[in-house]
Amino acid sequence: MRYIGRVIVVVGAGIIGASIARRLAMAGKRVRLIDAREPGRGATHAAAGMLAPGGEFDADSIWLRLALRSLSLYPDWIRELREETGMAIDYSVNGALQTGDGLAERCERQRRLGIPCEMRGDGAAFYPGDGAVDPRDLFAAVIASCRRLGVEIVAGQPVEQIDDSDGPLVIAAGAWSGAIPVFSSGRRVELPGTSPVKGHLIAYRLAPGSLPHILRRDHTYIVQRASGLTIAGSTSQEIGFDPAVDPAICHQLRQRAEALWPVLCEHQPCEAWTGFRPRCETGEPAIGRVDGTRIWLACGHFRNGILLAPITAEIVAGDILATGER
Repeated sequence: MRYIGRVIVVVGAGIIGASIARRLAMAGKRVRLIDAREPGRGATHAAAGMLAPGGEFDADSIWLRLALRSLSLYPDWIRELREETGMAIDYSVNGALQTGDGLAERCERQRRLGIPCEMRGDGAAFYPGDGAVDPRDLFAAVIASCRRLGVEIVAGQPVEQIDDSDGPLVIAAGAWSGAIPVFSSGRRVELPGTSPVKGHLIAYRLAPGSLPHILRRDHTYIVQRASGLTIAGSTSQEIGFDPAVDPAICHQLRQRAEALWPVLCEHQPCEAWTGFRPRCETGEPAIGRVDGTRIWLACGHFRNGILLAPITAEIVAGDILATGER
């Protein structure tokens, strides 16, 4: 389907696109949010939901700067969504405990960068500011807010091509963003290439509160929801858009999770799934206006789409509003 209309069009109805649409609608703009699938069924639905700069970054970068700014926005963002929609959102700041080698030096670097970090006597590092949110709760509240604000939501309609001839256009389609034919003033706009990085996750049903904080070691993490659902991840494959769950990979992930937290040896996983992390060919997130156009990008968030949602919405919606675009 081809869309040209007198509204601000946001392509991609995951947490990034929906958060941008909400910010624009709050400012009184007419917004159309479109997606090839049901809203929130991509990377948002699959994510573990960790809000954890401590486990991601130990050097200065655009990723780190965005992550720290976005994390600071989370408490007010969650409060606003809860108050506006009356919906429950599973969100906590319980910290993260990381084990492994070389943590003292890493922790010191991170403290200098603004990431709170405490070394424990056993050589583990604790990150008191790290937390988690259930992405499905969060997305449900954001999309409910969009509907209350009058955002037009078009689901199940792939975008064959789109242009900015009649208003601002936001591309927030995750790993699919770079493949969308986008035009400005009759010319094709070359967007940064995006690709999917497939990850497996498994989950266990445990007693609520049995894991007091996130656990991490190398590329293995364990995070628990308020319900007791305990998620272990993750893996990384560059094999295109293949959603199949591989039992052998899940078995390896289970072994890693049990080694990190032996309590899991007493339980069987109750669920396994995959998701596609959206990565930009530049190695950085693409957030901002495409020069000489009325097109804004909000894609390439890789492992940190949930964490970076509020800052991305603030930057992109704020820039559109500042231009006076209608």
